[in-house]
Amino acid sequence: MVAALLGAALPVAWAQETTNAPAGNERVALFDGTTLEGWKLIHCEAAVDHGEILIKAGNGLVQTQRKYGDFILEFEWKPLKKDKWDSGIFFRYDDAPTSRPWPTRYQMNLREGDEGNVEGLKGAKSTGLIKPQDWNQFKLTVSGTHVTLEINGKPAWKTSGLGNVADSYIALQAEVPAGGQNRFRNIYITELK
Repeated sequence: MVAALLGAALPVAWAQETTNAPAGNERVALFDGTTLEGWKLIHCEAAVDHGEILIKAGNGLVQTQRKYGDFILEFEWKPLKKDKWDSGIFFRYDDAPTSRPWPTRYQMNLREGDEGNVEGLKGAKSTGLIKPQDWNQFKLTVSGTHVTLEINGKPAWKTSGLGNVADSYIALQAEVPAGGQNRFRNIYITELK
């Protein structure tokens, strides 16, 4: 009977998860919790550890293998350093540069004190919304030149002025020598059509 009740509850939970997206857009997992399928490692080392992506070493990117246009990116992140942690999410870039470890823009920072901020976007700043040394939920919406961010279910900022509206990669930043190891889990994308 318990199994029947749990089985009946799963479709309801799935329906609730997908109702946050506009009609016709499907929320899909970018990370299956068991492999790095769909991701490309560039100048870094990462592994699946306890159902999470662990950024282990290097200065580089854990980059999606395909490009995306407008999207809603949802994920959870946790730094492992006690202070001076650093990582980020890169979006709206064409290729990883050969002369440096990361693209020049756009980066949603995951550096201590700058979590959620995007340099070069006016008004893309927030403070006081993360839980240090704990899991934090982020929801980044990129649509045309507009971008918004929620952290732990609370509005962080909303702005416009985003350039490069073509399809582009999304990447997790590895900055382990200076910023330490970081964990990511529950990574979902909803493509906005």
